[in-house]
Amino acid sequence: MSLLERRRTEGTTPHRVPSEGGGRDRGVDGLRAYAIGGVVFGHWLVTALVLGPDGALRTASPLAAMPALVPVSWLFQTLGLFFFVSGYASARSLRSAAARGLGPVPWLRRRLGRLGRPVLLLLGGWLAVLAAAALLGTPAGTLRTAATLVVSPLWFLLPLVVLIASTAPLARALDRYGPLRLAVPAVALVTLSDLAGRGGDPSGWPVPLPGDGAWRVPVAVLAGWLLPYLLGMALADGRLGGRRTAVGLLLAGAAGMAGLGWAGYPLSAVGVPGEGMSNLDPPSLFAVCLALAQVGAALLLRPALGRALARPARWAPVDRLNAVAISVYLWHQSTLLGVTALAALGARLAGAGAVPGLHTAPDGPGWVAARLAWLPLLLLVLAVLVGRAGGYRRRGTREGGEAESGRPRGGPDRYAE
Repeated sequence: MSLLERRRTEGTTPHRVPSEGGGRDRGVDGLRAYAIGGVVFGHWLVTALVLGPDGALRTASPLAAMPALVPVSWLFQTLGLFFFVSGYASARSLRSAAARGLGPVPWLRRRLGRLGRPVLLLLGGWLAVLAAAALLGTPAGTLRTAATLVVSPLWFLLPLVVLIASTAPLARALDRYGPLRLAVPAVALVTLSDLAGRGGDPSGWPVPLPGDGAWRVPVAVLAGWLLPYLLGMALADGRLGGRRTAVGLLLAGAAGMAGLGWAGYPLSAVGVPGEGMSNLDPPSLFAVCLALAQVGAALLLRPALGRALARPARWAPVDRLNAVAISVYLWHQSTLLGVTALAALGARLAGAGAVPGLHTAPDGPGWVAARLAWLPLLLLVLAVLVGRAGGYRRRGTREGGEAESGRPRGGPDRYAE
């Protein structure tokens, strides 16, 4: 019996961590909350907007001046973990839809339909803000920085949409070949992308590959994030329940990171100005190995996390964050940009200098301490923006997912992206 056929007859996921909440796997929801939190805090901690002599805001990274902080990026660059839980959620949702007689095409239409509204709100709002700022004489450098920070989160949605759209055929492929056989070509494609990228670098590997290299980014982005997405789908099918598998993924990912670092890959999980190669643009083998290590650690922690979230007081904030995950992701850079720009305007009107932690160069521990002090305000502003964007749906509809249809939130298989 194929996976899709089983999805039409089964209503529960095998090897699921028991939890309260009508069938939701609270361990997976906790991992998803950590993943989105890691992306938000990671960006807020590695993105500095420095006020230049001309009054324009330009980006800088504290990792360039403080390389000792590079291991911290391994904890906050959680996109691989996010694709992992997205694959799990999509597989569970597809099974639930099949059990109710809903085909893959209507399921996909409903699942992707709710991703559009937060994106349109973001783009429409910022188009108006940037147009007004240009009319008021805002420096061109600030406008370029703002546009880049606003649009940059949208790249993540493109591979996510493609992978969600491919969930049904990927499920059939998993049934036929298993996750390991599907992982091999994905890793091979990322390897080819890395080789092609270094072939254009005189200090890299002179590997002659056909084409102008334009294929690298889309191929590496899809292949790199396909691997954790497939692992998430495999978990939903009960294929990754063993502790031995989790330990193997963790050790393989960590060993791969160490070996690639020895081979000359940058150790930062995010791009750092001045380095010739980024592990994230597009995803490199180092990013893939980091994702494997994170998935292995997540599988080990999932049972304990599910038990910890069994208490309603601990579960409530995780449930709310999961319900607005896409809006949080889309608006978190806008939050940083807005707070920084308004603080710069206030400082200029008051005749003061650059505000520490917002406009100063990220060149030492003092900047880190000052940025940490700004995090509570950034969180408050982000909560207001997400709330204004209609993020948390009282009727239980989750972004990118399906409505609860009057059932209590947390019902079986009500996973969303």
